[in-house]
Amino acid sequence: MLDKLSPQKIQYVTILGATGTIGLQTLDVISQHAERFAIFALAANSNVKGMYALCEKYQPSYAVMLQQSAATLLAAQLKSIGSSTVVLHGDAALCEISAHEQVDIVMAAIVGAAGLHPAMAAAKAGKRILLANKETLVMAGNLFMQAVADGGATLLPIDSEHNAIFQALPQNKQGSLASMGVKRVLLTASGGPFRNATIAELKAVSCAQALNHPNWVMGPKITIDSATLMNKGLEVIEAHWLFNALPEQIDVVVHPQSVIHSMVEYIDGSILAQLGNPDMRTPIAYGLAYPERLTSGVGSLDLLTTARLDFSAPDLVRFPCLRLAYHALNAGGSAPAILNAANEIAVAAFLAKKIGFMDIPQLIEQVLSVAHIEPIESIEQLVLIDGLARQSASVRVEALC
Repeated sequence: MLDKLSPQKIQYVTILGATGTIGLQTLDVISQHAERFAIFALAANSNVKGMYALCEKYQPSYAVMLQQSAATLLAAQLKSIGSSTVVLHGDAALCEISAHEQVDIVMAAIVGAAGLHPAMAAAKAGKRILLANKETLVMAGNLFMQAVADGGATLLPIDSEHNAIFQALPQNKQGSLASMGVKRVLLTASGGPFRNATIAELKAVSCAQALNHPNWVMGPKITIDSATLMNKGLEVIEAHWLFNALPEQIDVVVHPQSVIHSMVEYIDGSILAQLGNPDMRTPIAYGLAYPERLTSGVGSLDLLTTARLDFSAPDLVRFPCLRLAYHALNAGGSAPAILNAANEIAVAAFLAKKIGFMDIPQLIEQVLSVAHIEPIESIEQLVLIDGLARQSASVRVEALC
């Protein structure tokens, strides 16, 4: 069990995924407001070098590594400099630092299914959750939203698109979109690096090309998802749960400048949009201080330099991952979790140069086509379904090699 710390007026923050892009940007914003926030715990997968530097600088009470070998190495390094940070490892430790009574805010930024359990723990403990992990809602939307309600947690979306929608919706966000006078929400997509590529060109895409996003600096998995438009597909599923939106109330618009982060259309014809430079510190600062505003370190948007804003419809033939995500959302039950599991395996295989870029949607569609779709009633059931979907996807990866 973790030790209890004496209560302070300052807000304590746990950052899950501290060495990733979102984690580092969260630390940057917090550093600008040391009088308001302090780091309680940092967590990462296996980046010992990165965690050592962060622990030395921010001196958290706890550091958690998902891998035991990484935790052992980190603990030895921190001990050598006389650090008081306690190093733990594993999924249970992630849940403990997310639910600890001293913690006020949890930045949930672990990529992939590994972020599900600690996010659930934070929800059940009634924390303010800054959700940057897509898979939590994609895999377990109904279970997670119920845990948020039962635990009295505050859920604030950190994805720039969902954060933009959250800001553009009425302050009273209870009920359906229709009850709030909202016709639909519009998720903007940069289109990634291949928005104008032909199918023949997409079949020849290399890892290096796919990892070169034109607007955003992100980790490798989410960057590939952006290139396939699966990232936008996952966001469609997230929007369904976050905003109680029907699939037909969620539209995707390709907007290459990434200046308009998303929009809300009201029944009177008004469209409210949130604009800003493509910098994740804006939604992070919004989540940390909500309902107040904080300086984030992000520069002002220069509309004169931007000069123009372009929009187009997504091409579901060249980018079938978005179509598959809508299909999974409409199918409901375990379909989104199966979609996510297959996608994680496919993206990992592409990054390992085992399969091609256009093999990613093909593999996902194959896994979905043979999967048994069932209602999700427990985390244990979800873990089993996730494992079976990954196994099915892995078999198909080997067949494609």
